[in-house]
Amino acid sequence: MPSSLEIFANLFYLVSVVLAARNSVHTWAVGLVGCVLFGWLFFSVQLYADVTLQVFFIATSLLGWWSWLRGRQGEALPISRSRGAGLGLALLLAVLVAGAYGALLHHFTDAYAPFIDSLVLTFSVLAQLLLMRRKLETWYGWLLVNTLAVPLFASRELYLTAFIYLLFWCNAWYGLYRWRRELNAQTV
Repeated sequence: MPSSLEIFANLFYLVSVVLAARNSVHTWAVGLVGCVLFGWLFFSVQLYADVTLQVFFIATSLLGWWSWLRGRQGEALPISRSRGAGLGLALLLAVLVAGAYGALLHHFTDAYAPFIDSLVLTFSVLAQLLLMRRKLETWYGWLLVNTLAVPLFASRELYLTAFIYLLFWCNAWYGLYRWRRELNAQTV
């Protein structure tokens, strides 16, 4: 039976993710509440990298909110694609940081699945940074994150969270579809 904390964290996060796929600026405000609740939840089940991730999400939600509203020279930030070399370097860095952070958690804490948890952290950071800049590749990042997170959360008996992240995985496909369509309309 999920706790009320898990239910409310998932509810706020679910609404936030759906709003992101719909390209709505309200994703950031709703997401802030979800981040606080998830930070508390993940701490209680020893997923410390995910607690760190929630702190990061709180900071980037504030920045993303501002960025989406202000854009460039006061105009809304358009959807765009990332450059291949920069994205490749960011992916490599995410894997290296996940390995280092996972090793720290493994040696110095009682963290559960520190390396997988750290991959969820670093790929989420990358996907969030891409989302803040309205890069189409954010959705590929979220697909990867959710693919890792579903079994991780299920293994900690956070079945509701695992299920919601499965829905997030589906939403990432929807977001990719919508943002691709919007990007194509911008360039026509």
